[in-house]
Formats: sequence, C-alpha cells, structure tokens
Amino acid sequence: MKENSYRPLPEKLYIGTSKIEGNGLFTTEFITKNTELGITHIKYDKGDFHSNFIRTPLGGFVNHQQKNPNCVVYECGEYLKMKTILDINAGDELTLNYKLYEPCKNYVDDNQ
Repeated sequence: MKENSYRPLPEKLYIGTSKIEGNGLFTTEFITKNTELGITHIKYDKGDFHSNFIRTPLGGFVNHQQKNPNCVVYECGEYLKMKTILDINAGDELTLNYKLYEPCKNYVDDNQ
C-alpha cells in the first residue's frame, strides 16, 4: 500500500460480523491498553447534523456495550478520538459505552 493512500480504518482494524449488532470493529492483532486508535467524529457545527459531528468509519462501526467496554471516546479540539481502556486480543470486537447524547462534553471514562 502506498504510504499516502487513504485508509478509512487503522491498519490493524477491520469490519466484521458482530455478536452484538450487525457489523462491528475487530482487531487483527493484540492492542495494549491506552492505545490511540484515531478520529471517530469531526466537529461540523453548520446545523446539518443532529449532533454537530460527522462520524468517520472508525466511529460508524464500533458497537455499544454498556458494561465493560474496551474503548472510550474523548474530545480533542475539533475531533472526538477513540483509545483503548483495556488490552484487546486479536479477533476481539472493539466496543464503546456510547456517550454521544451530548457530544460536546469532555469524554472521560469512569474506568480509568
């Protein structure tokens, strides 16, 4: 793959069939706790979207898990970013406890 080519997901992530709901995000390799995974949402405050954020593929395919999610989303300037809060084994699904009802709040996970 060319170094400057567009890649909608980080290299070690893929979209697969989820046991939670529809499709989900999975990893091809072990990911350690506190690994930055990328941008899930981009701020867009023109009023065209209900939350003033546009989802990226990373944010669009991660499933909700109320108890024991392995990732968290947090605010970083004009972006919402995702990082792991647990070690994740190869083949495991990445999950979040969705907190996007008020997306302008600073996302700090209670599990940290």
